[in-house]
Amino acid sequence: MADMVRRASFEGPTWAVAVTVYCGWAALLWFHAALPAPLFIAIGAVLLAWYGSLQHETIHGHPTRSRRINTAIGWLPLSLWLPYATYRDLHLHHHRDAHLTSPVEDPESYYVTDAHWSALSPAGRAVLRFNRTLLGRFLIGPALAWYGLWAEELPKLRRDRKARIVWATHLAGAAAVLAVVSVGFGISPILYVATCYAGTAVSLLRSFAEHRAGPEGLRTAVVSSGPFFSLLFLNNNLHVAHHARPGLAWYRLPRFAAANDSAGVAARGAGHYRGYGEIAQRYLFRPVDEPVHPDFDAKRRAK
Repeated sequence: MADMVRRASFEGPTWAVAVTVYCGWAALLWFHAALPAPLFIAIGAVLLAWYGSLQHETIHGHPTRSRRINTAIGWLPLSLWLPYATYRDLHLHHHRDAHLTSPVEDPESYYVTDAHWSALSPAGRAVLRFNRTLLGRFLIGPALAWYGLWAEELPKLRRDRKARIVWATHLAGAAAVLAVVSVGFGISPILYVATCYAGTAVSLLRSFAEHRAGPEGLRTAVVSSGPFFSLLFLNNNLHVAHHARPGLAWYRLPRFAAANDSAGVAARGAGHYRGYGEIAQRYLFRPVDEPVHPDFDAKRRAK
C-alpha cells in the first residue's frame, strides 16, 4: 500500500524506456538490410530482453496508475512465445515470498522434487544439470522455458475459457508481429525467431542466480552490475530490494537497496555477486547448485 501512496503520477524514466525500446525495435526492422544476421540477432536480443524488463515493470503497476494503460504498454508479444496475461499471473504468484524456490508453489523455480528427479532418465537429469550452468542456461534454457510454459498452459485450453481468450489474443498479437516483421519488412521469420530465442537467453542471465533455496528471507540474491546491465534489467538485478518492495519503480530501487543493506542480506543467503562477470567466472561450466530442492521433501514429510 505504501508503494501505491508514494507512486508518482508521471514516471518519466519508465516512459523514456518504453519509447526507446519501441523506437529501437522499429529502427532494427527498418535498417535490417544493412545488418549482418549475427549483429541483427545480437541487437534484437538486447532490445527484446529490455522489453521483457519493461513488461515486468508494467506488471508491477508502472508507469501509470491505470492497469489498462500499463497493459497496453507491455502487452504486445514482441518475443512471440509468452502471453502477457500468463506472465503477469505467474510472476505475481512468484512474489509470495514464503514459497520462493518451492518446486511446487513457485512458478519461477528451477528446482524439482525428489519424486520428479527419480522419475527422470539419465539424459533428463543431465539436461537439468546442464541448465544449472550459465552456458546451459544460454544454450538450452530458452527451449526449456518455452516448452515448459506451453506444456503447462496449453492443456488448460480444453477446460478454461479464460485461458482460451488469453491464448487467442496472444496468438493474434504474435501473428501481427510476425506479419510486420516478415511481410512489412521482408525479414526471415526464422531469423526473427532466432532473435527471440537469443532475447530469452539474455533475460535468463538475470534470473540465473537470483534465488537459492534456504531460510525464508534469505533466498534472494543481488548482482551489483554496472550501468549497462542495470539499465537492461531495470535494476531488477537488485533482487532483494525488488522482493522487499515489488511496487517500487525501478529507478528508485538503488537508493532503497543501499538504505536497507540489500547486498548484506543477499550475502548472508542466496549470494551477493560483483557483476555478471563474476557469475560467468563461477558458473559458466559449473552448476550454480543441484536441480533437486535440498529440503522441500523433508519439510513435506515433517508436516
